[in-house]
Amino acid sequence: MAKRDYYEVLGVSKTASADEIKKAYRKKAIQYHPDKNPGDKEAEEKFKEAAEAYDVLSNPDKRARYDQFGHAAFENGGGGGGGFYSGGMSMDDIFSQFGDIFGSFGFGGGRARSGGRSVNKGTNLRVKVTLTLAEVATGVEKKLKVHKYIKCTHCQGTGAKDGSSSGYTTCSTCKGQGYVTSIVNSIFGQMQSQQTCPQCGGQGKIIKDKCPHCNGEGIVAGDEVITVKIPAGIEAGMQLSVSGKGNAARRGGINGDLLILIDETPDKELVRDGKNLIYHLYLPIPDALLGAAVEVPTIDGKVRLNIEAGTQPGKVLRLKGKGLPDVNGYGKGDLLVRVDLFVPQSLSSSDKKLVEEMRKSSTFSPTTKEKEGFFQRMKQVFES
Repeated sequence: MAKRDYYEVLGVSKTASADEIKKAYRKKAIQYHPDKNPGDKEAEEKFKEAAEAYDVLSNPDKRARYDQFGHAAFENGGGGGGGFYSGGMSMDDIFSQFGDIFGSFGFGGGRARSGGRSVNKGTNLRVKVTLTLAEVATGVEKKLKVHKYIKCTHCQGTGAKDGSSSGYTTCSTCKGQGYVTSIVNSIFGQMQSQQTCPQCGGQGKIIKDKCPHCNGEGIVAGDEVITVKIPAGIEAGMQLSVSGKGNAARRGGINGDLLILIDETPDKELVRDGKNLIYHLYLPIPDALLGAAVEVPTIDGKVRLNIEAGTQPGKVLRLKGKGLPDVNGYGKGDLLVRVDLFVPQSLSSSDKKLVEEMRKSSTFSPTTKEKEGFFQRMKQVFES
């Protein structure tokens, strides 16, 4: 099923401010909160959908890519914009990352209280992927071997020995809340403030028996092969995001994202101009004079093209639909064949005689009007 527009999901305009987007998500999150709609699968899906929309629109970088490329900017490896709605993250991950937005409304199940705890976030990774023109035309699936921090398999990323709950103890300073409350006196009277617990760093718990393989960090250096689906029509300079495939987070937090920068290898024959392709056809003078059937390359192979007699240099022949697909699915571009005359650098004696005979003919001496037309065509070619 096609995803809905993120702005439509949150009920905001495309010019909405960050504060308006946050307020809209807060309203949706409270409306469809699982604790408010127990057993309602439709409400749960809408809750996840709103979380995905907010994950993208609340991030300036993700929002800019979404505004430019739509959902295609995030369609990689099955991951959505933020990985929530596609199943890349659990409900607990959503509460951990966005719980502070609706945690104060006192929903049960322990989820609201988790908003006060600090959640570790893995760092993003950036890799460059270079594509050929043929790969751009059809889209491609790439397998990338990425060196990064991965979850420690001995403790399952928890940092505790053998990954058992007995390896933890509740922080005595914050009593598991992840924050401490203090009262300060000011000119306005007594004021209450909350700060991250200095003892546990906001985790609410302390590891007493550290995993010896990762020294209690929950992550180790390693490699992962990641499959990335790159959409057809993508351009050099565009950036894709695979949610949750960056560096793993310490002690079971939220993984970072893998950001993929697209580069493109220049083709030997075809020059890219957005969705269109340009081919320079170097036509022998006799073919330009008499007309000919020639072969020109396209993405799908060679095609025959009829050249009319008297074709002038600089003329552009358009082959509809022989260009590249639009990354957002808005049709295909064209192949523009620009005619240039091939002038040999050396001639045999017999060829020279033929050319001398041609020179004497009035047919090969342009009139003033023909000269003006030629210069006008050249001007259009250089300005295009």
